[in-house]
Amino acid sequence: MDLGLKGKVAFIAGGSQGLGKAVTMEMCREGAKVAICALDDPELPKAVEEIRAATGAEVIGIPADVSNADQARNFIRKGIEHYGTVDILVNNAGGPPSKTFLEIDDDLWHFGVKLNLMSTVIMTREVVPIMMEKRSGRIINMTSISVKQPIDGLILSNTVRSGVVGLAKTLSNELASYNITVNNVCPGYTMTERVRSLSVVTAQKEGTTPEEVVKRWESSIPMKRLGTPEEFAALVTFLASERAGYITGASIQIDGGWYKGVM
Repeated sequence: MDLGLKGKVAFIAGGSQGLGKAVTMEMCREGAKVAICALDDPELPKAVEEIRAATGAEVIGIPADVSNADQARNFIRKGIEHYGTVDILVNNAGGPPSKTFLEIDDDLWHFGVKLNLMSTVIMTREVVPIMMEKRSGRIINMTSISVKQPIDGLILSNTVRSGVVGLAKTLSNELASYNITVNNVCPGYTMTERVRSLSVVTAQKEGTTPEEVVKRWESSIPMKRLGTPEEFAALVTFLASERAGYITGASIQIDGGWYKGVM
């Protein structure tokens, strides 16, 4: 299936590792030109070179901490300066730490809002005028299955990511007449470094091992396994494509059946 992504310009936040890197790799294989951002550390240039070598695509890396408003804004502006336009935005940031309600102070609440909600607002606000002028665009927010079924121990993530879903649903209606789609993807337990880290934190709290925690998660999933970053990336890439032009305002889970709700 030709997804119509050849020559399209995609900006992917958090693209140097985990799910963001998998999405970048998949879009590059489809012929997109990509700008990724990540923290200013050795992983960013290493990821850029790895993706170029694997796909032959044009990809640039821009250091940015998206919890910082200026850096999130500059990621988009520098990418537009390089490519001259934007067709696809993938909003992505690591989740805030796992803590209970009484362990979270005001500063950490503010950090969670900046990391996951305000980064989405700021980067989206930078691309929307260009997409409106082109009368075309794809905005995809990487959230979590917790927006449909809250996860114990992740109250900060559960709360802030749900705000992203409310933003996206409203924005999808505002932008639909411009042929701009806005969707959320909601990964369940997927084998990434964040999930491995979460298993360690959970194991420490419960006095067990990370391996036992992962086995428990797998037992709660009808498919009896964790997802792969590549499976997740395939969904995001489809939503970014011409083929997905009539899908907007949706929050689509990819979780092996873990979510028990009807809708």
